Amino acid sequence: MKQVKIKLPGDVQIVLASGSPRRREILEQIGLPFMVEPSCAEENLDPAVLPHLVVQGLSLLKAADVAKSQPKDALVIGADTVVVLDDVILTKPRDAEDAKNMLRKLSGRCHSVLTGLTVVRCRDGKSVSVTEETKVYFKNLKDAEIESYVATKECLDKAGSYGIQGLGGLFIDKIEGDYYNVVGLPLCRLGKLLQDEFDIELKWEV
Repeated sequence: MKQVKIKLPGDVQIVLASGSPRRREILEQIGLPFMVEPSCAEENLDPAVLPHLVVQGLSLLKAADVAKSQPKDALVIGADTVVVLDDVILTKPRDAEDAKNMLRKLSGRCHSVLTGLTVVRCRDGKSVSVTEETKVYFKNLKDAEIESYVATKECLDKAGSYGIQGLGGLFIDKIEGDYYNVVGLPLCRLGKLLQDEFDIELKWEV
């Protein structure tokens, strides 16, 4: 298929406030022109705060931090994704044993993946923050599967110790919601925010 790009109006610049290669790949595949400027804001997970508020707050923190140094025509996208089981946030594993323990907890059960998404318009400081939820159903995992998967090290830099877009996809019976949300950036929700809240018409140039 011929390379296509989304034509942005005027001098609008899209800035992704994240160093995540998976989020970059999602934006690249839809042809959205953007720059990357990872946030340096300190992230803290408060166990007393509800998970959907945690990710929403962290996405705003990242976007607002980067927006301070961007030109007035920039729109800054911030995102934060977590895995939640029994109302407890599962972060990236500390080591291989931690990863194995997480996968045993997820085995045969349904969990939620929450992504906080914020867009900040630098011209006037307008910001909109939302949370997207996808339910993920794991099959029952055998110990040998867990051992083999963790040995690949794919899981060690991923929340919940698995990657749906990689080998970890073999563990998933089904999902309810946006697949891209599990990868790290809810694509449909982002498109709606840009169109409905910031008047960015998503039209492709061929």
